[in-house]
Amino acid sequence: MTISPVLEGGEWAEADLVPISALQHYAYCPRQCALIHVEQVFDENLYTLRGRAVHRLVDEPESRLERGVRVERALPLHSMRLGLVGKADVVEFLPDGTPYPVEYKHGRRRTSSHDDLQVAAQALCLEEMTGRPVPAGAVFHHSSRRRREVKMTAALRARVVEVTEAVRAMLRSGELPPAPADERCRNCSLLDCCQPRMVSRGGELRLLRSTLFEPEDDP
Repeated sequence: MTISPVLEGGEWAEADLVPISALQHYAYCPRQCALIHVEQVFDENLYTLRGRAVHRLVDEPESRLERGVRVERALPLHSMRLGLVGKADVVEFLPDGTPYPVEYKHGRRRTSSHDDLQVAAQALCLEEMTGRPVPAGAVFHHSSRRRREVKMTAALRARVVEVTEAVRAMLRSGELPPAPADERCRNCSLLDCCQPRMVSRGGELRLLRSTLFEPEDDP
């Protein structure tokens, strides 16, 4: 995947910077990502309220030492190579200085490829910022109080680059992707704004509208 060039002087145009959180949204549903980051639409439901409650635990910047590990909360992140910006919930700096990003999520421990992508994007930013390799990170599931480790494989790293470019292209176009109208929609907080069932039937509705005033054949 070709990475878009940065501007002269090594900086991205502000409009081309991609929020790390957008990668998770896009991996879950491109249309959801566009509604949030292009249309600036955001509604709450039970799941987003729970997520906000969990993130309030790590939203305030803080640096402290815990059992010999330096813990940074709400740490700003960036990658000039990829044009990514965002914030890590928690970054633990191990005794040898290796960064270990930890993303907080509500709910119980489960495997989620879009959550993994968000952690991997944080890891790539930390590698660029610190000059140290980041071989792994974790997702902390608040309901079960358990971590799930995420290994920074070559495939996951490549996926970060791929999705970053896809999100940037979507932001540049300003267009909404098609509605998936599948099982993802059931728990989406943007269901009422998106109207996936209606949008996905657009072709059918256009056909009905085009034939609305056509005379019926005589029996």
